[in-house]
Amino acid sequence: LLHHLTELAFFSLSMSRVYPKTPSSSSSSPSSYITSKPESFTIWMKSLVFNTRGCTVYNSKGEIVYRVDNYDNKCGQEVYLMDIRGKVLYSLLQKKFSLFGCWDGYKWDDCSSEKQLWFRVRKNRSISVSLCDGCTYQIVRMDGKLGFKIVDEDEEGAMVAEIKQKQTDTGINFGED
Repeated sequence: LLHHLTELAFFSLSMSRVYPKTPSSSSSSPSSYITSKPESFTIWMKSLVFNTRGCTVYNSKGEIVYRVDNYDNKCGQEVYLMDIRGKVLYSLLQKKFSLFGCWDGYKWDDCSSEKQLWFRVRKNRSISVSLCDGCTYQIVRMDGKLGFKIVDEDEEGAMVAEIKQKQTDTGINFGED
């Protein structure tokens, strides 16, 4: 399920270096991190929790902004996207009895610690993401590259995000991580 989550992540992996440090108080809450500018993230396929199956997300300043984990539940159908303090922001639940693949994304409520359906991902011939507010996105494999782009179906295919393998400035790939 984590593999599918990284395929569906809305992150561009184009940083040249990562240097983790303690996040400042201004970036510690998820709502203060929202920006209208394009942002690049690096997904490190290692968990911050010892011996679990997760990943860590860094911003372009090298600060940890998100954690993704399923707490070493090998057959688990749910993963959690958390802030740096471990507060669950979103979860992705794989539906077991779907023929082609279906995942539901939930947004967690701050006050009651309950989750609310936020989006649904379906995979037929292609992967389609439908938000509960009616917006629909398509995840498209990039030609000749190990990467994907996310396009807005309502805006005539306008690209909203790109997912690609991290490279050095000279174009050398950084491997599987």
